[in-house]
Amino acid sequence: MDTWTRRKFLVTSGVTAGAALAAGAGAWGVDELLATGSGTPDGEASTLVLVTLYGGNDGLNTLVPAADPHYQDLRGDLAYAEDEVLPLGEGLGLNPGLKNLKKLWDDKHLAVVRGVSYPKPDHSHFRSMAIWQTASPSGPVPSGWLGRWLDRAGDGDPLKGVSVGATLPPLMAGTKTAGAAVRLGGKPLPDAWQRACEELSHQDEDAHPLLRRAATSLGDLRQVSRSFDAKSDSTSGGKGEKDEDGATEGNEGGSAGAESALGAQLDVVARAIEAGVSTRAYSVSLGGFDTHANEKGTQSRLLAGLDRDLGGFLTRVRRTAAGRKVVVAVYSEFGRRPKANANQGTDHGTAGPLFVLGEPVRGGFHGEQPALDDLTDDDLRTTTDFRAVYATLLREVLGTDPGAVLDGYDKTLAFL
Repeated sequence: MDTWTRRKFLVTSGVTAGAALAAGAGAWGVDELLATGSGTPDGEASTLVLVTLYGGNDGLNTLVPAADPHYQDLRGDLAYAEDEVLPLGEGLGLNPGLKNLKKLWDDKHLAVVRGVSYPKPDHSHFRSMAIWQTASPSGPVPSGWLGRWLDRAGDGDPLKGVSVGATLPPLMAGTKTAGAAVRLGGKPLPDAWQRACEELSHQDEDAHPLLRRAATSLGDLRQVSRSFDAKSDSTSGGKGEKDEDGATEGNEGGSAGAESALGAQLDVVARAIEAGVSTRAYSVSLGGFDTHANEKGTQSRLLAGLDRDLGGFLTRVRRTAAGRKVVVAVYSEFGRRPKANANQGTDHGTAGPLFVLGEPVRGGFHGEQPALDDLTDDDLRTTTDFRAVYATLLREVLGTDPGAVLDGYDKTLAFL
């Protein structure tokens, strides 16, 4: 199992802390964020809420081809029967835990983008998530895709892009500016970790460039931790008081870097929208999707929680004109292999479905469903380039030329 944690991801990415701190980004409390609001929700501005599912969600048991005999053969006991899923048409159904998403589908406010991945998929959590967060499938770049949007449209204001959680994800780090991380609460880095980071961050000028880069990242990570530690937990705002690191430490591979308590994160986003905060893009996350064993119950529980939290969030924000312009996009770094493994789980795969939901969304299927009888190296074929989703969100939600952010890529889809 490729075990990794948020800390490992931050340390090895070399994107997040260095760029963010250089640009002056920092830690904010919930009350500090809310205090920047105008008091009146801005009914003219659209808002993006990006939900990252860390660990590689099993797309085939999320958007389920239950009527396909190949699916039943490949999945065995992991398969859902046709009468168990929530039917969408074309032989596909939603996981039975996704009842609120089914209602959004019926109301034509859920777009399901099928077969989403990047060219030459990689089974590594780190490499895949780095590609998704930087939107650079051809090689490493020092900034995230929303960070580059902030460079163009943020006017140097880190609150235009907010990540709710203890650390700033690479996707929010630009080259000139970066988003803000709003801490819900939780434990700081343990003392032993901070001491290790301190010792390893000393740079030897004769060392290999990659070692110097790692040392810089470790030093930045310690700076981020110290910055957060200086904040008072009293700023976390009621529902946000969660032990974020506890879940990650107890299940490293499964949590795979995400925050816990998605509902608490979305509560902060809803409060910020209601308070008239100027933020245009929010990042929240949920972990636990690295389901190599005993997958069915674990994934069903996670998806039901995701569905409950997203359903409650959209119901709440619909009460304001600003909330009715919110668009939520839900993605994971890869899907799982079509064939179940011997432990009643699935291993790292390639393409998977991506969900876009909200009142502005044109519901329906987008992209081709990967065929189970036309696999590539036992993996699903990619039918939709993930950058097409980003390009659509950049143009239609954030009002930006996507080609300027995505290195010339500007192909869009019709879900908005």
